[in-house]
Amino acid sequence: MRPSRVTIGSILVWCLATMVNVAFSADDAATVGQPAPVQDVVTLKDGSVIHGEVVEMTGGLLVIKSALAADLIKVKWSEVSKIAVSHPIPFHLKEGTILNGTVEEGDPGTMKVKAGPTGDTMTVPMDAVTQVNPVIQSPVIYTGSLNAGYSQSTGNSSLRNISVLGDLVARSEQLRLTLLGRYVYGDNSGSLNVRNARGTIKLDFFITKRFFWFASAYVENDFLQNLKLRTAIASGPGYQFIERGDLSGIFKEMTFYTEAGATYFNEDYRDNRFTDDRASFRARVAMKWDWPLFDGRVTLYHYNEIFPSVQNASDFFFTMDNGVRMKILAGLASGFQVTTRYNNRPPAGTGDTDNLYLLTLGYAFDTTRKR
Repeated sequence: MRPSRVTIGSILVWCLATMVNVAFSADDAATVGQPAPVQDVVTLKDGSVIHGEVVEMTGGLLVIKSALAADLIKVKWSEVSKIAVSHPIPFHLKEGTILNGTVEEGDPGTMKVKAGPTGDTMTVPMDAVTQVNPVIQSPVIYTGSLNAGYSQSTGNSSLRNISVLGDLVARSEQLRLTLLGRYVYGDNSGSLNVRNARGTIKLDFFITKRFFWFASAYVENDFLQNLKLRTAIASGPGYQFIERGDLSGIFKEMTFYTEAGATYFNEDYRDNRFTDDRASFRARVAMKWDWPLFDGRVTLYHYNEIFPSVQNASDFFFTMDNGVRMKILAGLASGFQVTTRYNNRPPAGTGDTDNLYLLTLGYAFDTTRKR
C-alpha cells in the first residue's frame, strides 16, 4: 500500500520541527555556556553614567573597561558620585583595612560593600578608599639581562672575538642595587687585539620618593692601554626625575635619573716606564635613561659617567653606553650597544677615544607584575 501524501507531509513537517528544535537548543546551550558580561555602573558628579567593568583605582585614577568597546576609560576618583560593582574585588581603605566584595550604590559619596563569607553590607565613604584592585608588587623587583657575542674565522684569516655583558637592578621601596659588567676579548692569529673588562656596583638609598643618596664603585682593566686597574669610588646625592607610571601612553615605562658626587679616582699601570700611576679627587656626574616600548619588547637605553678633575676641569674621564635591546621570544633577547670611552690624558702611545660596537644575544628579565 502506497503512503498517502498527507502521511508524507506530516513526516516532513515533523523532521523540520525537530531540526529547528535542535538548532535552538544548541544556541541556548552555547549562550548558557558563555559567562555573562560584567556590568558595573559608575555615576559621576556631573550626572554622566559609565557602564563597563571596573578594573582598578590607583593614584586617584579609576580605570573602567568600556562595555561598548575594548577601550579603557579613566576618570578621577574624586569625580565619582556613585558606584556599583558586580564582581568581587579588593577595596583598600585609609586605615589599612581591605574589603573584598561587590558594591551596591549608596547615597552620593558612599557605597555599600558586600564583603566576607556572610555577605554583610557595610556603608563606606568613597573618600576613605585609597586603592581598588591594585596590582600587588613583590617587595623587591628585579630587572636585568645577560648577553654574549662570539665570532671566529679560520682559513686565510684567523680572527676570534668574544664579548659578555650583563646588568642587574634590584629595587625595593627604599633601596636600589645596580650591577653592570662587561668583558671583551679579541685576537688575530693569536696576537691580542683587545682585552677589556669593567664593572660597576652602586647602591641608592631613597630618602624621599625622588631624592636618594648613592655610593658606587667603578673598576676597569685594559691590556692595550697598559691599564692594570682604574678605580673610582664615589658618593653623593641623586634625583629620580621620571619613574615608571609617571607618564602615560608610549612613555609610561620610561625612567630617568641623574646623580653627582665626590670621587676618589685612581689609575694603576702595569709598566710605569711609560705612564706613572695617578690618584686624585674628582667629581662624578652620571645619568641613566631607559625607555621600554611595546610592552617591553623593545628597550632603548643610555647611561653615562663623567669624572672631571677638581684641580683641572679639562682633565676628565668619560664613559657612555647607548643601545637597544629587543625581546625575541619569552626571555630570549638580542641587543646592540655602542660604548664610548674618552680620556683626555691617555696613557703614552694610546689615543684618547675608544668606541666599542657589540651585537649580542642573551636573556632579559623583569619581575614587575602587570595586569
